[in-house]
Amino acid sequence: MVVDSEARNIMALVTDSWRLHANKVVMRYTDGDDEWISVTGAEAAAHVAAVAKGLIARGIAPGESVGIMCRTRYEWTVLDFAIWSAGAIPVPIYDTSSPSQIDWITSDAAVRTLFVETDAHAAMARKVASDSESPLLAIEVIDKGAIPALVADGARVSDTELATRTERPGPGDLATIIYTSGTTGRPKGVRLTHKNFISHIAGLQAIVPGVLFEEGASTVLFLTLAHSLARLVEVLLAASGTVIGFCPDPKKLVPYIGTFKPTLVLAVPRVFEKIYNAAEQRAAAGGKVKIFRWAAKQAIEYSEALDTSAGPTAALRIRHAIAYRLVLAKIVAVLGGRARWAVSGSAPLGPRLGHFYRGLGLTVLEGYGLTETNAASHLNPQDAPRIGTVGTRIPGIEVKIADDGEILLRGDQLFEGYHHNPEATAAAIVDGWFHSGDIGTQDADGYLTITGRKKEIIVTAGGKNVAPAVLEDRLRGYPLVSQCVVVGDGKPFIGALITIDADALPGWLHGKGLPEMTIAEAVQHTFVRDHLDKAVARANKAVSRAESIRKYDVLPNDFTVENGYLTPSLKVKRATVLKDYSDAIEALYAEDTRDQGTRD
Repeated sequence: MVVDSEARNIMALVTDSWRLHANKVVMRYTDGDDEWISVTGAEAAAHVAAVAKGLIARGIAPGESVGIMCRTRYEWTVLDFAIWSAGAIPVPIYDTSSPSQIDWITSDAAVRTLFVETDAHAAMARKVASDSESPLLAIEVIDKGAIPALVADGARVSDTELATRTERPGPGDLATIIYTSGTTGRPKGVRLTHKNFISHIAGLQAIVPGVLFEEGASTVLFLTLAHSLARLVEVLLAASGTVIGFCPDPKKLVPYIGTFKPTLVLAVPRVFEKIYNAAEQRAAAGGKVKIFRWAAKQAIEYSEALDTSAGPTAALRIRHAIAYRLVLAKIVAVLGGRARWAVSGSAPLGPRLGHFYRGLGLTVLEGYGLTETNAASHLNPQDAPRIGTVGTRIPGIEVKIADDGEILLRGDQLFEGYHHNPEATAAAIVDGWFHSGDIGTQDADGYLTITGRKKEIIVTAGGKNVAPAVLEDRLRGYPLVSQCVVVGDGKPFIGALITIDADALPGWLHGKGLPEMTIAEAVQHTFVRDHLDKAVARANKAVSRAESIRKYDVLPNDFTVENGYLTPSLKVKRATVLKDYSDAIEALYAEDTRDQGTRD
């Protein structure tokens, strides 16, 4: 359903869509046997209304903050829409949050009622609530029947009372507070209004109508709903009538995609990298890696040729058709066989993978945005995508590039400020323009290319400015590499810290005819190091010699959300890595070995 950009609030969009799709499936979730259960528009509306009545019966007041701490599942979305229907303000909390993070968010947002997924979450929350200064009064456990209990309590609330609550918020009213995942410092609460969401949805529908409105349009949502991107997508899909499938466990994403058969794949670059690398490793294990790489080359060249005036040659079309039959069709099958579109955000995907996926029939539309811009300010239009860019501005957003390359933004989608933090708001919004902290360039047609983070620019001892993302993105594309942090601020040359992908290692070793080995053993193996040298050398081709990696170290452990080196949205906490691995970084510069190649 095309949204009314003048709609009063989020639920006006969603309930209209559910009414239009009353007898059609709008959401699907899995049971204990991973079988899909369908929910129609009428069923979704009834369930949300019943839960909203329960919230009202429990005394949730209009404008009150209510917390949700849960993985991405059907119940999360029901609670989200029910809280909005009750006229309250949902405040998401990452399900991986620590007690101190729970304490900060619930205190800052004055959350009195918190819905958590598990007993383990509840135990942490109860420790927080035991503090006499905590506002937390009620902790409800989803896995212990919190939602059916709300439905039962709401039986005494009338439809009229619910309608009054649902219609109460206006466009300028606060819709939610989303706390940044915190790559540095304490998370800031980003205040987003109903107008922010309505404007965004109208703009996105204008850019990718065919993606959202094609017959049977659907996607599997696995990105955490505590993150602004997944949250915007949740509302966008519900308002558009696009079917949402919920995947609480990211490890099940690929098999869920296979059985759900979406038309749209929504993911972060790491997922697209892993699908490609897994396919290559399977080919290597079967002794067909050369065929796979040949097929991948045809896919990339075919996609690149689509961007030329002449298009693919007849010979290339034949090679591509053969490659599709031999290899590419199998990857398409892994993705469910129906996907024609993909949206990638959070970090750069890279032209190589963009062209590879388009070469097998899946057009990846990269986008860009921050929590402060309600997750999206740019997206590649479906009818004119440019691989390697994050697309054009969403209608309603204004963009300009500052003299130092920083991307500045303003418009209806822009947040209204940081919660209880006027100093940070004043620093971020100057003369009406939000200073993104990202560095980029914009071409004559308005397509934006991101080159890095302003605060992450490395200035070597020789005065050379280096954007680490260029090298990091290319190195992460190598099958063995999981993460990469480029270093060298104030140093004589550029170095890097690399981690090994534990999931990819066994298949890579098998494909190379090597025995099984641990990461610690692999790091010391000459053959493995030779290939890492080659990967670094390939990455260096994208930059000048002064910007190239001269030395690197392979760390014994990967960066994960659990060990504190990745945010829940899978971004590296650079400051934490630089601090904790300062000895490893200094060791890179213990001797000036700039002329000894990349080997440390």
